[in-house]
Amino acid sequence: MTVVAPRSARAGRREWCALAVLLLPTLLVTIDNTVLGFALPAISAALSPSAAQLLWLVDVYPLVLAGLLVTMGTLGDRVGRRRTLVVGVAGFGAVSLVVAFATDAAHLVAARALLGFFGAMLMPTTLALLRTLFRDRAQRRFAVAVWATGFAAGSALGPIVGGLLLEHFWWGSVFLVNVPVMMVLLVLAPALLPESRRPRPGRFDPLGVLLSLLAMAPAVLAVKSVAHDGVTPAAALALLVAVAAGVLFVRRAEARRAAGEEPLLDVTLFTSPVLRLSALANATTMFALTGLLFFSAQFLVLVLGLTPMDAGFVLLPGFVVTMLAGLAAARLGRRFPLRALVPAGLLLAASGYLLCTLLDAGPAIALLVAANVLVGAGIGLSETITNDAILAAAPTDRAGAASAVSETAYEIGAVLGTAVLGSVLSAVYRGAVQVPSSVGPAYATTARETLGGAVGVAQRLTGTPAAELLSSATAAFSGAVGVAALTGTAVLVLVALTVFTGLTRRRWRRRGRRGPRPPRPCGARPIP
Repeated sequence: MTVVAPRSARAGRREWCALAVLLLPTLLVTIDNTVLGFALPAISAALSPSAAQLLWLVDVYPLVLAGLLVTMGTLGDRVGRRRTLVVGVAGFGAVSLVVAFATDAAHLVAARALLGFFGAMLMPTTLALLRTLFRDRAQRRFAVAVWATGFAAGSALGPIVGGLLLEHFWWGSVFLVNVPVMMVLLVLAPALLPESRRPRPGRFDPLGVLLSLLAMAPAVLAVKSVAHDGVTPAAALALLVAVAAGVLFVRRAEARRAAGEEPLLDVTLFTSPVLRLSALANATTMFALTGLLFFSAQFLVLVLGLTPMDAGFVLLPGFVVTMLAGLAAARLGRRFPLRALVPAGLLLAASGYLLCTLLDAGPAIALLVAANVLVGAGIGLSETITNDAILAAAPTDRAGAASAVSETAYEIGAVLGTAVLGSVLSAVYRGAVQVPSSVGPAYATTARETLGGAVGVAQRLTGTPAAELLSSATAAFSGAVGVAALTGTAVLVLVALTVFTGLTRRRWRRRGRRGPRPPRPCGARPIP
C-alpha cells in the first residue's frame, strides 16, 4: 500500500510518537557497535579465538552492513519501509540472543555477520520513514536532529552500559540489552508507523545486488587490511575487485535506466551537488568521531590509567553536546544556508582535533573533554543539516535509496576513521617506541605492535625494564596521538573547503542562469 498525503503537512502527536519509535533502533545499533570493543577481552578469555577469528569478529559486522545498505534501502522502497524495518527488528533481536550465548568463536563470527544483515534493514528505513512522517521542512529538520541524537546517545551509553555489565555479568550480557527493546519495537512499530513504498516498483535486480556487494565489502576489507598489514597483494586484489564491480554497477544502472527498467540504485541521484557534498560531509563526520574515539579511549585507559567506565564518563560531555548541537542545527538551518553551516561544523571538529595535538603540553583530561566537546558540536551541527539535505534532494519515492547513500557514507567514514588515523597512529608509535634490550624477541615484537601489547609485556616484567618500557611506550603513543590528530585536522579542513567551494559555485551557477538580481528599493528587507 502507499501512504496517502494528510490534509495538513504539519505533523501531529502520532508522528512525534512514531519518531520516538524510530529513535530506538538507531540507539541500539550504535550501542552494539560501541560495547564490542569493551567486551573483546572477556570474549578472548572465554572463547579463546584465534587472531584471525578475533579480527573477523570485529570486521564482519561493518563488512556485511556496508555491503547491504544500498540493497536494503532500495528493498524498503519496493516492498515497504515499515515491513523491512519490522523484519530487521525481529531478526536483530533474535540474533542478539544467539550472539549472547555463542559457545565458540566461529559461531560468534557467523552471528555477527547476521547482525550486520539485519542491521542493514534498520538504518535506511528509519531515515526514509522520517521523510514520510514529516512533510513540513522545518519539522523534518528537527525530527532528523532528534533521530541523529540516537547515534550520539548510543556512543555515550555504550562504554558506560558495557563497563557496568562487564563488571557484574558475563560478556554476553552486553548483547542481551537489545532483546527487550526490540520486543517493544515489534509491538509499537506496526501501531504507530505508516507503511510506505514506491507506487510502481520495477523488477528486482539480483545482479545489481551482487555487484553492489562486490563494490562495497571488498573496499571496506581492503581499507582494513592496509591499516593492519600494509599494502599487500590481498588488499590490492580486494580493491581491484571493488573498483571493477563499482564500474559495472554504475554501467548496469545506466543501461537499465536507458532501457526503461528500474535500476537497484538510481545513480542520477549523484548528479545533485547537494547530495554528493552532503554525503562527503557525512562520511567525514564519522571519520572524525570514530578516529577520535579510537585514540582517546586508548589514551584514557592505557596512558592515564582510567577504567573503561571512567573513560566513558570523560567522553560523555562530547556526546551530550553532539545531541544539543544537532537540535540547535534544526533552528539554525532556518536562518543560515547549507554552504555556511556544514563547513562551520567541520571546522569546529577540526579545532577539537587541533587541541589533541597539545595533550603532552597540558592537563590531558581537560584537553580531551574540550576536544570531544568541540568535535561533538561540529558533528551535531553538520550531520543534522546534511541528512536533511540528502532527503530533500531526492524524490520522495527514492527516500530509501537516498537514506542508504547517507548510511553508506557513514559506514565508509567510520571505517576510514579507524583505518587511516589508526594506521598513522600505529606507524608513528612503532617508529618511536624503545624496547629495552633485555626484553626477549617475542615480547619485543608484541610491545612494538600496540600500546596495549606494551602494557601487557610490562606487566610480565619486573624492575627497571618494565618501567623503561612503559615510559617509552606511553611517550611514543602520546606523540603518535599528536600526529594522528594533526592528520585528522587536515582532512576536516580540506573537506570543509571542498564543501564550501562546491556549494558556493552551485549557488553562483544558479544565480547566473536566473540573471542578475533586480535592485531592491531603499529600505526594503534583503531577500533570504
